[in-house]
Amino acid sequence: MTFGEVLKQLRMEKGLSQQQLADRLYVDRSSVTRWESGRRLPDAFMITKISECLGTEASILLNMTASVAEKANVILVDDEKIILSGSLPIIEEVFPNAAVSGFSKPSEVISYAKKNRIDLAFLDIETGSINGLDLCRKLLEINSRTNVVFLTAYPDYSLEAWSTGACGFLVKPITAEAIRAQIPLLKNPVRGLNHD
Repeated sequence: MTFGEVLKQLRMEKGLSQQQLADRLYVDRSSVTRWESGRRLPDAFMITKISECLGTEASILLNMTASVAEKANVILVDDEKIILSGSLPIIEEVFPNAAVSGFSKPSEVISYAKKNRIDLAFLDIETGSINGLDLCRKLLEINSRTNVVFLTAYPDYSLEAWSTGACGFLVKPITAEAIRAQIPLLKNPVRGLNHD
């Protein structure tokens, strides 16, 4: 069986619709549809979240995707879950061949970054106990080649944001056009994101 077939079977065994699974994962229903159809595969972090939602071992799902070529890794960090669920599909639209993940807790991002290469991070500036400015600095300590674009509803932060080593700044709500405009500004080229 393919990854998509196993995912669909596990989801149906739990009595979940694609929309219900998507809501639990903070992704758009179209992401679940693409995973089940085999047109796209989730990254390792998302597979772990899927396994938790469906009550199966992550290793089973991870082994099914092990042979897939490594993709560019893009993350979005925002403590507002409604922003995550609304913004992730826009990022996936702009970067259809990238692995896109969303996080609501900075501590999860730091843990993830220690185990995974992050090519592009969209960070909300106000994220709770660790603000996005400090999170940016931490991510760049872990991997200096991470491209960071800040997201905020408050443009007043822009001056302080530039002192962190970030390469972009977007005011929410984000649009596909605004994200595309950031691609030429990335400090470190990323295969699959820079149209190479």
